[in-house]
Amino acid sequence: MIFEVLTIFPELIECYTKYGVIGKAIEKGLAKVKIYNLRDYTSDKHKKVDDYPYGGGAGMVMQIEPFYNALKEIKKDGKPRKVILLSPKGIMFTQETAKSFLTEGKGIVLICGRYEGIDERIKFFIEEEISIGDYVLSGGELPALVIIDSIIRLIPGALGDEISAKEDSFMKGFLDYPHYTRPEEFESMRVPEILLSGNHKEIAVWRKREALKATFQKRPELLKNLSPEDMKILKELCSEINKKIMEEAYEPVNH
Repeated sequence: MIFEVLTIFPELIECYTKYGVIGKAIEKGLAKVKIYNLRDYTSDKHKKVDDYPYGGGAGMVMQIEPFYNALKEIKKDGKPRKVILLSPKGIMFTQETAKSFLTEGKGIVLICGRYEGIDERIKFFIEEEISIGDYVLSGGELPALVIIDSIIRLIPGALGDEISAKEDSFMKGFLDYPHYTRPEEFESMRVPEILLSGNHKEIAVWRKREALKATFQKRPELLKNLSPEDMKILKELCSEINKKIMEEAYEPVNH
């Protein structure tokens, strides 16, 4: 899988791609991240990539020329690519989006804007606009890295433990279950006994139950297309939560 990033801050991308899952995937030859410094694709002798906006207003706008020149250079080899603009106007990036991008098998070009944005004519050279959330960032480099990281994790062989990727939050449609490690007790807080039992079948049931519980309490909108088994667990959870609420509401007050 090849990712190509257009940015005026190549160091931001280079730094992150040297470590962790991305770094190891690159070492194994499972992924490649190529970075294009937009200042190398401008005709201005000072390597300027921005200018004042037509019509006035605050801030600077990135010029179309360096993006056009960089994309022209990238596409010379004729290989299929999906050109993506990182933008708050784009569709929301999700785990399903990451899986679909990987399944397509195309290289991905990620365009990182800065300042007040990019000349609107960039829209003629992209296929899709992607947003990673409803908040403001200083540029597209962090969203680009989020997308690269999330997709590379899905590439077979990128993680040391393939089961780990399959059990990540959102992979099954809901949040992950709680995780614990040594020591068994810390500051009077104990690891749940079920996890120490060695009964893998019961542990699997407990984990599914805890995952559904966390999703129901924190992200209920994710609970879609549940299996009959999931629905049964969810009904039990709702019953327990309602019972607890009633008990607390009618708990006698000691004076």
